[in-house]
Order: sequence, then structure tokens, then C-alpha cells
Amino acid sequence: MFFQYGEKEITYLKQKDKCLAEVIDKIGKVEREVDGDLFSSVIHHIIGQQISTKAQATIWKRMKENLGVVNDDTILTAGIERLQAFGMTFKKAEYIMDFAVRVRSGGFDLQGIWEKTDDEVIAELSTLKGIGVWTAEMILLFCMQRPNVFSYGDLAILRGMRMVYHHRKIDRKLFEKYRRRFSPYCSVASLYFWAVAGGAIPEMKDYAPKTGNKKSERTRKITSNPKQG
Repeated sequence: MFFQYGEKEITYLKQKDKCLAEVIDKIGKVEREVDGDLFSSVIHHIIGQQISTKAQATIWKRMKENLGVVNDDTILTAGIERLQAFGMTFKKAEYIMDFAVRVRSGGFDLQGIWEKTDDEVIAELSTLKGIGVWTAEMILLFCMQRPNVFSYGDLAILRGMRMVYHHRKIDRKLFEKYRRRFSPYCSVASLYFWAVAGGAIPEMKDYAPKTGNKKSERTRKITSNPKQG
């Protein structure tokens, strides 16, 4: 299943921004996988922090093959040592176990959170160990399919914006100007900036000043692969 958007969102964004309109026309439809299961999505994102997409996929594959269904029952039955055996760190296994315990005890409401606003969801998810604002924003987009997610904490989105608009730097004030422009369809704009950052339009370059240190964007790694959820 892919993030759902169509002509309504595309037409709105193209009317609002000529540069983004050109990008949309060149790239076409972006297909990004989503996971509508909030429990597994939280775990998937915890696993993926600070590691490559390939490593995340390998661990996730092992987990699903061994556990079958990823839910609070199978996680609690597995325990920390078995979770670690799938290739994750002790700390991540601990975070996942804590999440499963909270769900089982009713301390985290998997159903009720769907009725909350974006800001309320971010606040609720951020109470979980191992989940910060950026991860919560990614869950909003790639699990809950909220239409207006635009993350200033995502380095690849910032890179894509620099490439599209030829900015040397995107500060918070400038970022918020673009957020207002793209709202209420910031999520779709995000998909295109990720695609640009990942090289979807080869002739585009990053206008950030050269620093001598090539800082990896892996920490905000939902970037280049349009089919990576």
C-alpha cells in the first residue's frame, strides 16, 4: 500500500509553487510504501534509527519471519534477548519491550490516538522510549497517512528544498514560509523533496556551502528510495 494522493493535491501544489510544479512534472507519481499498523510501524521506526535502510530491512525481515505477526503478544513472548538476536542493539530491544508493555497494560491507546490532532499524536508518541519528534512525524506520514506533515528535523527534506530553490541554507523562518505555502498538503510536497534529495532529477545539485565534512544524512534516512516505507 502506498501513500494516497491524487490530482487534488497535485493541482493545489502546482498552482502554489512553479518550481515544485516543474519537479512534479519531471518525476511523476511518487509511490511510497506505508504501514497502516501503528504497533508494527512504531517498532519498525525504532529499529531503523541510526542504521542504514538495508540494515533496517534485514532486521525487520528476520523479525517477521521468526515472530510471524509483530504485536504485543509476540514481542512480550520473545523477550529482549531474542529481539537482540535479530540484530538490533540492547537499547532498541528495551525500547520495543517497553512499548509492548505499555500497549498491553493500556498505558498507550493504539486506537484512540487515531482520533487525535497531528500535534497531539506527536506529543503522545514522544512519550515512548526511543521516539522523538522526527520519528513521530514519520509515523504520522508513513503509517497514519496524515496529509500535512513537513519535518524541519529531516535533513533530506532540507536538502531537497535547497536543490529545488537554490538556497544555500534553509533556516526555520524560511522553512515555515514554505510550510504555509504547501499547507494543507505538505506531506505530498515532502515526498517530492525526498525524491529530489535522492537524485530523482540528476541535473539538480545541492547549493549548501562546502564544509569539508561530508555529514551523512543517515540519521534522517527516509530519503531517496520512493518505495521505502
